[in-house]
Amino acid sequence: MARTSRRAALTHPEPEEIDLFDVLHALSDPTRMTIVRTLSTEPERACGTFPVDVAPSTLSHHFKVLREAGLIHQREEANRRLTALRAAELDARFPGLLAAVLAAYDRTPEAR
Repeated sequence: MARTSRRAALTHPEPEEIDLFDVLHALSDPTRMTIVRTLSTEPERACGTFPVDVAPSTLSHHFKVLREAGLIHQREEANRRLTALRAAELDARFPGLLAAVLAAYDRTPEAR
């Protein structure tokens, strides 16, 4: 019998479906900002390797919020889930937004 995956299928909004208010809401959390900031310097990263101190279930929730807002793309590779920032798509939809938010975040105590 073939083994089936227990993970739900990953859904990502199309670039034209990305909503500014969903993006801003997703970026309003320090843990999610840490994830986005990390991905801004790396092309792709395995889910369990981010520098955040939260439970795995909480981290999954943060990834879901970021994914559904259109900020990240996730894909399955064997037994890993890899995450990438959708920077080019976001910049095409909202020019300069991500760079401005990341620059502002870098000036906060949370980023240091």
